[in-house]
Amino acid sequence: MTEIHSILLVTNPLSGHGKGVQVAVTAANLFTDRGVRVTEIRGDSAADTEDRLRKALADTEIRPDAVIAAGGDGLTCVVLQALVGTRVPLGLVPGGTGNDLAREVGIPDDTAAAVDTVLRGRTRTIDLGTVQAETADRPMWFATVTGTGFDARVTLRANEMRWPKGPMRYTAAALLELVGKLAVPYRIELHGSPDHPDGTVIERDAIMVAVGNTRTYGGGMLITPDAVIDDGLLDLTVVGAMPRRDLLRLLPALSAGKRIEHPATTQYRAARFTLTAPDAPATADGDPAGKLPATFIAHRGALDILVP
Repeated sequence: MTEIHSILLVTNPLSGHGKGVQVAVTAANLFTDRGVRVTEIRGDSAADTEDRLRKALADTEIRPDAVIAAGGDGLTCVVLQALVGTRVPLGLVPGGTGNDLAREVGIPDDTAAAVDTVLRGRTRTIDLGTVQAETADRPMWFATVTGTGFDARVTLRANEMRWPKGPMRYTAAALLELVGKLAVPYRIELHGSPDHPDGTVIERDAIMVAVGNTRTYGGGMLITPDAVIDDGLLDLTVVGAMPRRDLLRLLPALSAGKRIEHPATTQYRAARFTLTAPDAPATADGDPAGKLPATFIAHRGALDILVP
């Protein structure tokens, strides 16, 4: 158990299309009313937020008992870049569009209940993943899922959309992306897999390949359904080439949180994957993560998170 007397409250006015602001204000008031010292971190951009948080964590006068992300998975991803390695626990107050990490570890959507969860001080140690694109300066931490290919193009488009809200926004973005080229040739290399020899290579045409530390993304879409958040492995789902009509049937089921059942889909588990595909973007926790080729690594026990 961790006693919570002071926190860094990281906020993002764009989380949940404005919901994040309301949640952050309510959470700050609730923490203050309970006698907790609150220092708010709100940058002008993701990079600015990360920099401010990194400096605050290095300041011994304000170093907190916990860092609280009041927003969604995108904000949490920004927080992770500065938080990992400090051993300061992460708390979540859901205020985003998807909130998949919060859902995975049982954090309630209700702001007051989420604040109570933080103040109880119970922690759980979970894994994280990193994605290192060849063109990126450094690896990027992620907590939920990194999508690539069609998957990532949909996420990037959905991030720019203001309607519809919730998971249906991803379905709408997917329909718009269907007019483009779907399957491209992927090369997938596995290391540290419990099911395949080290260095196994899979080559196949795929519409998208998702690498998951958790089971869902995009507000409950079950893309890596067997992922376990503390098993030291990443799960990978390949959605292979299929007719557009099949993909049109698959997408609504995915948005509804149903398990994908199609002969063109395959799952793998490994501690490390390397993915190569032409002109395939990647998004980690819904944020841009460069383009393939990229290497994905599971980091066992990388984060302590406050849970019910």
